[in-house]
Amino acid sequence: MCANVIVAEDDAKQAELVRRYLEREGHAVTLVSDGLSALEQARQGAPDLLVLDVMMPRADGLDVVRVLRAEGRELAVLMLTARATEDDLLLGLDLGADDYMTKPYSPRELMARVRTLLRRTRRDSGPEQTHVLRVGSLAVDPVRHEVAVEGTGVECTPGEFRLLSAMAAEPERVFTREQLLAELHGFDRYISSRTVDVHIMNLRKKIEREPRRPTRLLTVFGVGYKLMDPLKGSHVPAR
Repeated sequence: MCANVIVAEDDAKQAELVRRYLEREGHAVTLVSDGLSALEQARQGAPDLLVLDVMMPRADGLDVVRVLRAEGRELAVLMLTARATEDDLLLGLDLGADDYMTKPYSPRELMARVRTLLRRTRRDSGPEQTHVLRVGSLAVDPVRHEVAVEGTGVECTPGEFRLLSAMAAEPERVFTREQLLAELHGFDRYISSRTVDVHIMNLRKKIEREPRRPTRLLTVFGVGYKLMDPLKGSHVPAR
């Protein structure tokens, strides 16, 4: 599973360590040491993954991921940071990061996260998924990596798309947060289940007419979430 990976890290020793581990697994790696260079590289090529440090000169990692998602770029983003609070984690995910690791971290764990992200990204666009998933007027195309509501395209981050695809494949099924978290990150004990809540909140802003009164992406209190055809489901308030 060779991939084109950008590593944006201003610590030269840390960047070199990550590069060696990535190249050992056959990936092509581009190193940059500041946020603006990370943006330039992401725009010039067609990277599969951006390993992005939060604290960098010229533009920090949060600004980088904010700009990339605003431009509709769908590469996977794994953020690295010395900030370990849950609020920092949720902010990164809210802006469109797909995964988040705090420093110091094990290079072996980093590579496991990279493999999971790449595997799920490739699965989303794999040839085995050939049909558009429809739930009422919501359409999810796993091949083209496109989402539309009532015929209007909706931009989703890779993490949001994976979560929405899983739910669209089984409409009306109630997914627990743990099941949805597994769709996003595999069986990862280091990420809070609140990660799912952030993705759900962001998806509601994109696919609901009134995100505070959802009719598609519903909360099942005490259990999790389900995706419904608004014409079939009853209103369930979001929490």
